[in-house]
Amino acid sequence: MVQASSRKNLTKIRKVGLMKKFKDNVVWITGASSGIGEALAYEWGRWGARLILSSNEPDELNRVVSACRKKGYKAEFLFLDLADSGRMPQKAGEAQSIWGSVDLLVNNGGISQRSIARDTDFEVDRRIMEIDYFGHVALTKAILPHMVQRGSGHIVVTTSVAGLIALPLRSAYCAAKHALHGFFETLRAEVYDDGIRVTLAAPAAVKTDISIKALTENGSRFNRMDNQIEKGITPAECARRIIAAAAGEKALVVLGKGQGKWGVYIYRFFPGLFRRLVRRAKVL
Repeated sequence: MVQASSRKNLTKIRKVGLMKKFKDNVVWITGASSGIGEALAYEWGRWGARLILSSNEPDELNRVVSACRKKGYKAEFLFLDLADSGRMPQKAGEAQSIWGSVDLLVNNGGISQRSIARDTDFEVDRRIMEIDYFGHVALTKAILPHMVQRGSGHIVVTTSVAGLIALPLRSAYCAAKHALHGFFETLRAEVYDDGIRVTLAAPAAVKTDISIKALTENGSRFNRMDNQIEKGITPAECARRIIAAAAGEKALVVLGKGQGKWGVYIYRFFPGLFRRLVRRAKVL
């Protein structure tokens, strides 16, 4: 009975802490029209944040914005195509004009891959890199001077365990996610004294439509749900853990479940074993 009461009190303390941390903060989330991004919108809205929600899928994004407003959350729509990196300065200006500032930028949007490297058209490699890497870098560079001037800010990046290990059928996706880790780990060191924090969130299996929308070797949709993804944690659970990591200003959080998550630790301590296992891994 005492233990149950203690857990309830601890949960209450955490909720109060999250409300104090994020109430009235402006949180700009890319890839907010589905999956993890949608769940992040609902969870950050729950803690009183003012939301700017972006995606290149206007109908689905409107649905999420409407759902947020029905819950009483403050949410605004801002169309954004991560493949169009040249327009990021304009989009950063539009975002700042909505609420007057951006406290947290959540680089969450992206696209995955399901194809063998040797069979994949180079244009598919280029498109994945443009969306999953260059789009986020361009957006971050566009909003960064605003944060530096204010002397505060937080950048959260939804990467993947594919940014920490290699997974077959995801060569371009792994390359883009590894690049994100390289860029944002460096950025964290450079902007720390400016009062800006960087959190990398590396999910493993999360039950979203990421594999359905993934690109195949010719750029068409994969249109299948991976077995590992099907068994993954819910987007809501993923969002809660990402926000907890952001609240604690953690540098990196690995979350989810399945072979992807365990692969990160096997690779860290037993790289040779990992390479043998990944050659035989069932990744669909």
